[in-house]
Amino acid sequence: MKIVATSGNILETIGALYDSLTKTEKRIAKTIMASPELFRGASLSESAQQLDVGEATFIRFCRTLGFSGFSDFKLALSVELATRDQKPHAILDNNITSEDDCQNVARKLENMVQRVLSETINLLDYHQLEQIVQKMRHAKRVFFFGAGSSGVMAEEAKYKFMRIGLNVDASANNHVMFMQASLMNKDDVVIGISHSGYSKETVEALRIAQASGATTIALTHNLRSPITEVANYVLANGHRQGQLQGDSMGTKIAQLFVLDVVYSLIVQAQEDKAAAMKQKTVNVLLEQRSK
Repeated sequence: MKIVATSGNILETIGALYDSLTKTEKRIAKTIMASPELFRGASLSESAQQLDVGEATFIRFCRTLGFSGFSDFKLALSVELATRDQKPHAILDNNITSEDDCQNVARKLENMVQRVLSETINLLDYHQLEQIVQKMRHAKRVFFFGAGSSGVMAEEAKYKFMRIGLNVDASANNHVMFMQASLMNKDDVVIGISHSGYSKETVEALRIAQASGATTIALTHNLRSPITEVANYVLANGHRQGQLQGDSMGTKIAQLFVLDVVYSLIVQAQEDKAAAMKQKTVNVLLEQRSK
């Protein structure tokens, strides 16, 4: 997957690439994410000096983000910071402390949700998203794979997409994932869910599925993680590092949001069919309640 940062998503892209960067690149990334204003009006030599790296090293970093060079990076970053400056600042940060009362905790969680959704929107590749929707609409079978908490998300997706008529299954068991993946073909689509992108079971399942001819899709935060290497398409979800339950909550909300975007686009593309299928599932459940 080619990474291309644009105005409005540079800082998010740096965060999503962070784990795959070299030691020097991580040092550059940390400085930019912590103090992006330092580079708004700085020249190449001034920026390199701020980062304590050579000019060529910083240019390579800009190209890692998908820019042709420093000038493009600087322009895009200036636009992003100018846009951010116009937005109202958050009342509270994400970190819940022992001094927070109930209202402060609720507001901090609300702010975290808003930030993680905004980051996800900036990271999504909408061209790939359109292609994914078409692949899922015309697939004979759709599978969702995930391990641990991502397995719970896979099951959630299964029930959601089943209700609009997709032939869908989900698994969190590595043996089942491997067997299902080995029996796939070109008419199948499999979505592997792994926030870190390093889940060995899910990565291996997508590798097997891809070798079998299936279309593979990764839902992950890390854009250069192992799961992206075995995926034909990548859906990026945002993530804001937090403390306590805020961390896992942010991940789940970001993943659910991406899946709901895909779901909504499929419904939009085949509204009558989706409505009819969903009504069937509602009717059968109502019949069971009346017995």
